[in-house]
Amino acid sequence: MSVSTNSNSLLNSAISTARHVSAASNASSATSASSTSTDTNALASLGTNYNQFLTLLTAQLQHQDPSNPTSTDSFTSELAQFAGVEQQVQTNTNLTTLVNATQNSELTNSLGLVGKTASVAMSTLPLQQGKASMEFTTATSEPIAIAVTDAAGNVVKTASFSSQVGQNTWTWDGTSDSGAQMADGSYNVGINTSDPDGNSVPITPTVNGTITGVSKDGSGIVLQMGDTSANMNTLSSVGNS
Repeated sequence: MSVSTNSNSLLNSAISTARHVSAASNASSATSASSTSTDTNALASLGTNYNQFLTLLTAQLQHQDPSNPTSTDSFTSELAQFAGVEQQVQTNTNLTTLVNATQNSELTNSLGLVGKTASVAMSTLPLQQGKASMEFTTATSEPIAIAVTDAAGNVVKTASFSSQVGQNTWTWDGTSDSGAQMADGSYNVGINTSDPDGNSVPITPTVNGTITGVSKDGSGIVLQMGDTSANMNTLSSVGNS
């Protein structure tokens, strides 16, 4: 197999990696929104069902046959079960309030990060003011293929080169392979190398970006780097802009 064929194969693997990142990101966003909606609906349902039970229990007591009344043991068991449900509703509500209070405190503390440069371990690349950069590490000098795709999975930029031992930095000036200037935004990147047996191996980079805002969602504090979002837990370092 020729060097050119190997290079093309590695680049195709990098493209597949970038597209997988795009699909996973879209699926994660949809799942997060669905999970939040489900949790809210479930909590509301518990409260509604408890109120319905009390209404039905009262009606049952009012209309039971005096000559054959319902066993008090049955009422006691049902009340105990729904008392547990009411307690769970209150516990969930209190926990939600506590989590929100904690996140609000973390959010306030995180406002000081705005304007600073963040390094985040992820494969979503923020293009800001026509520039983007990322780092990755290899143990030896290895063939590297990089592919950048937009949110729809369209390939906009590719690169092939040999890495150096240790940390490597790759910068992008925002131009596509055709020479067009791409708009600032969030892009997906795939980096692949070859192992000694010739198998393609993906590499997770650390991307850099300027923090433009902070917010919170169900997963915690979220850093905004232009149109790119990153969970605070993935932050590896912060420096001055």
